[in-house]
Amino acid sequence: MWFFVYAFLVCQFTEAAVKLPPNVAFPAVIAFGDSIVDQGMNNNISTIVKCNFPPYGFDLMGGAPTGRFSNAKTPPDMIAQELGIKELVPAYFDPNLQSKDLLTGVSFASGASGYDPQTSKIAAVLSLPDQLGLFKEYISKLKALVGEERTNYILANSLFLLVAGSDDLANTYFTFGARRLQYDVPSYADLMVDSASTFIQDLYSLGARRIAVFGAPPIGCLPSQRTLGGGLNRMCVDSRNKAAQVYNTKLSSELDTFGNTLPLSKILYIDIYSPLLDLIQNPQNYGLDVVDRGCCGTGDLEVSVLCNKLSLTCPDHTKYLFWDSYHPTETGYKLLINKIIGRYITRFF
Repeated sequence: MWFFVYAFLVCQFTEAAVKLPPNVAFPAVIAFGDSIVDQGMNNNISTIVKCNFPPYGFDLMGGAPTGRFSNAKTPPDMIAQELGIKELVPAYFDPNLQSKDLLTGVSFASGASGYDPQTSKIAAVLSLPDQLGLFKEYISKLKALVGEERTNYILANSLFLLVAGSDDLANTYFTFGARRLQYDVPSYADLMVDSASTFIQDLYSLGARRIAVFGAPPIGCLPSQRTLGGGLNRMCVDSRNKAAQVYNTKLSSELDTFGNTLPLSKILYIDIYSPLLDLIQNPQNYGLDVVDRGCCGTGDLEVSVLCNKLSLTCPDHTKYLFWDSYHPTETGYKLLINKIIGRYITRFF
């Protein structure tokens, strides 16, 4: 019974910024994918792709690093707060995770993971099938806590976030390059979409119905990609942005088919490419000063272990779009979430 009391209190004291219809609720936010929604899963696995050290987390909870790839809150936190669920979404591997946390959502995402099986192998992180296996374990725990009927309700009504693809394109395909010997961009995009489709159908078979599937950003404009492929002037890399667009078009088309094949599902393509590009091209409209490099160190290449306690950070974090050479600041994430949540959230009911 206390679990239901807890859930009631959460609803009472976490004010929703998004106004939902009286009979609509999102009991939990549950995330899968890569570092954009990794809330600390990589802290507890053997990989160098970590960020559980300063200056990560500089502006969160007194500056304590949590394993979030930013200076403070990330999209799962912001979306959960916008929906009035809770302030922070923990990692499923969080050592301080309590049973009550399972009711309102966790993240299974692992930084540097992707749709291509090679992507997670290169970085020695949790693949999407690994994350799905942990999700099955989570379901069993939920059933033990609140019973099968309530578990089914939570799964059917929660908002699932699937964020992946950037590491496949930016790292596995363009930076490491091995896949370019096997695939051109359209065929590699097909590989990614096929993997995404399989994962979504697996989620559906386990009870998920509301799934937000994020497309790829303009990866050629990420600070690290500018440095690696943008020449001396570090311009956006057009070929990498076009690859992201090819993938996004194919992904969006695939998701459209699920309306006919997966009954009672709301599986939406979330365009992150356009809003992020707008921030990059028109920073003055959003109070941003720097969009071509990160706040950490030089901002050109530092990410994960290269952004560490020895790295100086920019004086005003709120004026930078990116925290490191790959991930936005909390300010950047807020601007993005504000752009997309109003556009898409009503389409889930």
